[in-house]
Amino acid sequence: MTSQTTIDTAGSGDKAVAAPSDRPPASGLRGHPWFTLITVAVGVMMVALDGTIVAIANPAIQKDLGATFAQVQWITNGYFLALAVSLITAGKLGDRFGHRQTFLIGVVGFAAASGAIGLSDSIGLVVTFRVFQGLFGALLMPAALGLLRATFPAEKLNMAIGIWGMVIGASTAGGPILGGVLVQHVSWQSVFFINVPVGALALVLGLVMLLDHRADNAPRSFDLLGIALLSGAMFCLVWALIKAPSWGWGDGKTWTFIAVSALGFGLFSFWETRVKEPLVPLGLFRSVPLSAGVVLMVLMAIAFMGGLFFVTFYLQNVHGMDPVDAGLHLLPLTGMMIVGSPLAGAAITRLGPRIPLAGGMAATAIAMYGMSTLNAATGSALMSLWFALLGLGLAPVMVGATEVIVGNAPMELSGVAGGLQQAAMQIGGSLGTAVLGAVMASKVDSDLPGNWADAGLPKLTSAQLAQASEAVQVGVAPVAKGTPEEIAAKITGVAHDTFISGMSLASLVAAGVAAAAILVALFTKRGENADSGAGVGHI
Repeated sequence: MTSQTTIDTAGSGDKAVAAPSDRPPASGLRGHPWFTLITVAVGVMMVALDGTIVAIANPAIQKDLGATFAQVQWITNGYFLALAVSLITAGKLGDRFGHRQTFLIGVVGFAAASGAIGLSDSIGLVVTFRVFQGLFGALLMPAALGLLRATFPAEKLNMAIGIWGMVIGASTAGGPILGGVLVQHVSWQSVFFINVPVGALALVLGLVMLLDHRADNAPRSFDLLGIALLSGAMFCLVWALIKAPSWGWGDGKTWTFIAVSALGFGLFSFWETRVKEPLVPLGLFRSVPLSAGVVLMVLMAIAFMGGLFFVTFYLQNVHGMDPVDAGLHLLPLTGMMIVGSPLAGAAITRLGPRIPLAGGMAATAIAMYGMSTLNAATGSALMSLWFALLGLGLAPVMVGATEVIVGNAPMELSGVAGGLQQAAMQIGGSLGTAVLGAVMASKVDSDLPGNWADAGLPKLTSAQLAQASEAVQVGVAPVAKGTPEEIAAKITGVAHDTFISGMSLASLVAAGVAAAAILVALFTKRGENADSGAGVGHI
């Protein structure tokens, strides 16, 4: 197709014409859309799997390397910080140098960092290489979307993104199951070593299958000050969200980092209107559908990741399941995401994104409301119903919001758009965990003293109550060693009831966020620029 699109690249009213480049036609396997999809799916699977599989390995790493709890937290926080801060810049690198090259570098670097973690003999090295994993993962994820955008024609793009979302959903949900099996029967190192052969497969497929795509008017320079301002602002925001549960939302340090982040975003926005080739052309956000897609992705991640965070504690600490069994109980969610993502892609192609997105968020809101009714006696069948409905609701949002963001950006900014999509999801997940965690903590702190007294248990000092509250917030009963069995049973009942009351309130808040997202979904529409990336290869 030869249609051209225009975008206000500096937010100043100047228009730059964005036309698809004169790409060489695909021949054989190289550049074939479906083989491209298979290739990027293998790479994306590696990154998505690592987002959850490592959590299962953390206790074994802590024991084997003699790490403190704070050090083990950095195994997750270091990876997340590096990933979230780098995504948009990494997308810009793909737009500048080509998404094929960026994808391959990301694959090699991620696999190499994974192997290095498995060979590490200190917690410092593990955290260091986890940061490298995050940096290389940031290169890989937006590049994957850029390749799909450049390879698939508009009428097939939703289906491709649907399968891409299915892989991410399945890998994310399957991480705890696979991680539990590997840690239990092999070693914690195997959780990282598994990425080496997967990365090697993705590299071979990428060298054979992927065709380089670059827009004629791709950026030729780097906005170094913009990169510094955006990275600093993102770091301060994510850092505040990570530390808020331990510092407290009323602590001055939390709000100092948030204020510095807001200042950084303000300076970044001002600078982007002055630089010739901005990192993120603010004209992108003049597209109401694209902006709505970004907001929708944030709200979806708040409801999903924030709500699901407590479900794992509910299954393991209230119902007493081991990690593998808990993962198996989440299979209805995974299964519906696997089934629903391609179906959502087909529905969005036929109907446009508005109705499927609004319907998906409505289903998510209902599912989160249903999860607010769970208690210690809830059976697997009812749990599975709500988990399945949640997966069914998330599928069209993952697919549709991604297509709305990437499809409404011009071809030469597809990497930046992919970075925006991923960054929105990461920030939403962090925000959901932090905010809903604060809701949970507040509810537990409020209810625990009264529930403890009503059960006739011995009065606790302020210090003992604070320690008990921290345990109850993750569903653990604060039973001291040597406690008589009758008293231990009462403490366990109080702890579980209090935890469930907190989880119920957090789930209701998540349901409210999902309900608000229904309104945002009404502002979305099919990508206006999707045709500019269409048409190489055989479908």
